[in-house]
Amino acid sequence: MMRTFRALALVVAAGVSLSAQDTAARVRTWRAAHEPQILRELFDLVAIPNVAADKAGIARNAEALTRMFEKRRFAPEIVATAGSPVVLAERRMPGATRTLSFYFHYDGQPVEAREWTYGPPFSPIIVTRPDASAARLTLDRVQGAIDPNWRVYGRSSSDDKSPIVAFLSALDALDAAGIPLTSNIRVIMEGDEEAGSPSLESMARQHGDRIRGDALLLVDGPRHASDRPTLSFGARGIMTAIVTVFGPSRDLHSGNYGNWAPNPALALAKLLAAMKDDTGRITVPGFYDDVTPLTAEERRAIDEIPDVQPALMRAFGFSRSENPDERLELRHNLPTLNINALDAGGGVGGQGRTIIPASASAKLDLRLVKAIDPAKQFDRLVDFVRSRGFVIVDTEPDAAMRAAHPWTAQVTRSGGYPAGRTPMDTPMASKIAGALSAAAGGPIVRLPTIGGSAPFYVFTDVLKVPTFGLSVVNFDNNQHGSNENVRVRNIWEAIESMAALLTMEN
Repeated sequence: MMRTFRALALVVAAGVSLSAQDTAARVRTWRAAHEPQILRELFDLVAIPNVAADKAGIARNAEALTRMFEKRRFAPEIVATAGSPVVLAERRMPGATRTLSFYFHYDGQPVEAREWTYGPPFSPIIVTRPDASAARLTLDRVQGAIDPNWRVYGRSSSDDKSPIVAFLSALDALDAAGIPLTSNIRVIMEGDEEAGSPSLESMARQHGDRIRGDALLLVDGPRHASDRPTLSFGARGIMTAIVTVFGPSRDLHSGNYGNWAPNPALALAKLLAAMKDDTGRITVPGFYDDVTPLTAEERRAIDEIPDVQPALMRAFGFSRSENPDERLELRHNLPTLNINALDAGGGVGGQGRTIIPASASAKLDLRLVKAIDPAKQFDRLVDFVRSRGFVIVDTEPDAAMRAAHPWTAQVTRSGGYPAGRTPMDTPMASKIAGALSAAAGGPIVRLPTIGGSAPFYVFTDVLKVPTFGLSVVNFDNNQHGSNENVRVRNIWEAIESMAALLTMEN
């Protein structure tokens, strides 16, 4: 094995360039010889709790990342923000005329340990099959070859720690083989992505000269469900809103006052039902007014993507999408209005009280696409609630307000940021897509916009950097939920994708 790498180093030193396929093969050979070490680094990183509210755990993650990047000859620094720290790192290559930047995040969603099937969320474990009877292995129990279909379970195993480890492993493989990087490399690792990136924009404005590159790869999110390597050109923005409808001044007995006192839970249900029609189209006036139409190239890219909708519906257990006339990837380029929590004060599942509640609330998430301003979209939502006969209040109504108006409602906004998108015809787009396709040995998926939200706009609109989303983990990874996992094969393929980008031609 070492003779192979020495021979390769001599080839590179002699000025003989390697094809993308040759580089991928060399990287694959190195990876096959170091699989346990790669997984050990991932296990060690996943084992550090990373919920944003746990400041001590977040600090440990930032410190661990600093050590990991120092080992690869980067110059990392932990940068304080108003929230969790950001880790910046840079590795310069003599004579390089191009700089590539990479974004990752190291924080994860909150956890409820009792909901995890295979073990505690911060005790990573290998599961040989995705079912309750599958064998569970710690790394010290692995004998022989590592099956690429095994999965590593643990919070942030896929979102977003395995991409970080894949990136570092690609560097290890290239360094061991003597294959030089073709770009200077900058890395930014955020600790508040799952909290909506509240400090990222101000940090980027202050340290933009340490982040900017000729292109930025935002590495997050799952591959397309076809499991092809996935390159995206934009991400939705997001905003959260809470709608509260007020009824009586206190909870009332549902027998004594039912069919007489107004029920805010029913009024809220009617209000929410009015927000969408039977085709899934949002009925809030102006909701789609600012949507930027897809270009011909973006529509072609979607047409080239395999149609996985029937398989997804079978996997997720439903038979009809909201609008069967439009495929999922097209819907990703429209804004959404989603109900993700309801509260009528009485509880459910046998714990409810037979009451008419004093108030009822719904939590909504609104995904945004390019050119839609979060504040303007929120105002449209408020105007819609008002148009349905509700008087908008800033706080719980007093006796005089209740006496004067049949229905009152409060609508509040929490956080949020706009969408960002890079044109598909930007000069770097074809280079990056070509490098990924060559490494994969086949076509990739190109998405104009991913369905999820990511702080694309910070880089596309604030720093003015062509930004591309690279998704490497399995689509069925349970990110944000219990039993989050990453399939081992996706880690191996991610290493090859990262190596391709680090060595692509100028």
